[in-house]
Amino acid sequence: MSSNWLAHFPALQMINSSGWQQACAQARVVELAAEQPVFQTGDSCRQFLLVLEGSVRVQKLSDSGREILLYRVEAGQSCILTTACLLGNRQYQAEAFTESPVKAVVIPSAAFQRAMEDSSALREFVFSGYGQRLTELLMLIEAIAFGRLDCRLAAYLLNQHPGHLKITHQQIARELGTAREVVSRTLKEFERKGWLQLSRASIEILEPEKLSQLSLM
Repeated sequence: MSSNWLAHFPALQMINSSGWQQACAQARVVELAAEQPVFQTGDSCRQFLLVLEGSVRVQKLSDSGREILLYRVEAGQSCILTTACLLGNRQYQAEAFTESPVKAVVIPSAAFQRAMEDSSALREFVFSGYGQRLTELLMLIEAIAFGRLDCRLAAYLLNQHPGHLKITHQQIARELGTAREVVSRTLKEFERKGWLQLSRASIEILEPEKLSQLSLM
């Protein structure tokens, strides 16, 4: 197949090992519609994934149905959970869905393993992304375990499209790793204070400076 997709990954363009060249020869581009499953908990991992366009949401689902967003894989990134499953020969322990139409490159597991063995540059690319994502996950754990939900919610609202947000309470709960009921209760309190106005799947921010003050606490 054409290797034009490598333009999305400058670090990979510089690799000239035979294993990587063979892996590229076996790579194929796939396209997925929005809100489609990429993998499910318990699935076996059979290919390395590199996203060219769009966004993939990786999340964990509890037995009670509560969702927590672990991270997103966007253009120019690989999925570290996929990498971990490939290297450890383990099944997926989370699930992933496309958030928008996605174009990605997939490389068969065996070809990826051979390329990792004979290319230090590929190993550096893979583990650099792994380390960065691990740091983000540790920060997420710290925020969920020790951060105040009202402060985190205020910061989240301010980081979205200013003024008027089209989003459900369940979507916010998933982003913040909490229950929808907790988000709804906190938003109601913000509304009572006059900081925002709630309507169906919509939030209008009225006092951004108040939310900003709270987010810094």
